[in-house]
Amino acid sequence: MKTEGRNAVLELLKTDKNIDKLLIEKNPQGSLNKIFAEARKRNIRVQFVDKKVLAKESTDGRHQGVIAFTTDFKYAALEEIAGCGKQTSLVVLCDGIEDVHNLGSIIRVAECAGADGVIIPANKSASVTEAVIRISAGAAEHLKVAKVNSLGYAIEELKKNGYWLYALEADGKSIYETEISGKIALVIGGEDSGVRRLTREKCDECVSLPLYGKVNSLNASVALGVAVYEVIRRR
Repeated sequence: MKTEGRNAVLELLKTDKNIDKLLIEKNPQGSLNKIFAEARKRNIRVQFVDKKVLAKESTDGRHQGVIAFTTDFKYAALEEIAGCGKQTSLVVLCDGIEDVHNLGSIIRVAECAGADGVIIPANKSASVTEAVIRISAGAAEHLKVAKVNSLGYAIEELKKNGYWLYALEADGKSIYETEISGKIALVIGGEDSGVRRLTREKCDECVSLPLYGKVNSLNASVALGVAVYEVIRRR
């Protein structure tokens, strides 16, 4: 797996993941020198290459002068997330998030908010790819992400472990008028379809964010950002 971009690679270097090598543009400047210094501390192999080599290796042309090569992304087990003992635990479930930009942004929001993990379904969902890691600004390297065959099963496991499930939906009760406490799991759906009916039925409540403009919806990651920080504010 490749991790591209200066922020994403810096965050990767803060973890204990196995990094095979780094490609860094010749005559590094700015934060590229910091990346090189961190790599030397960890005895990671570094190759200084021409920009055209990076362009050839890059998935989307946004390497910013550095590409890290690691083993494939390692997903967490559902039990690692659902079994969190904290009474202030916060978990995010993605239901039909197929766009890598949305998934990357959701992971970034969740990590910044101190969430204990993100759960994604194996089908009809974006996976954690190089692009997702880059878009998350490296947050995917610090947050547990579980991929499950059944989101419904994941919900039941969370409930067994004391979580309250809230689906973010346009027709739900205002989140500002909803009692929210304890271990919380927020479910965010795809921008076109929202949270699926079967998933909604398994949740304890549907909550929404009030909209005062002419556009009838928020971007998924933006909506999640507002919701998770409302949960934090209550605490």
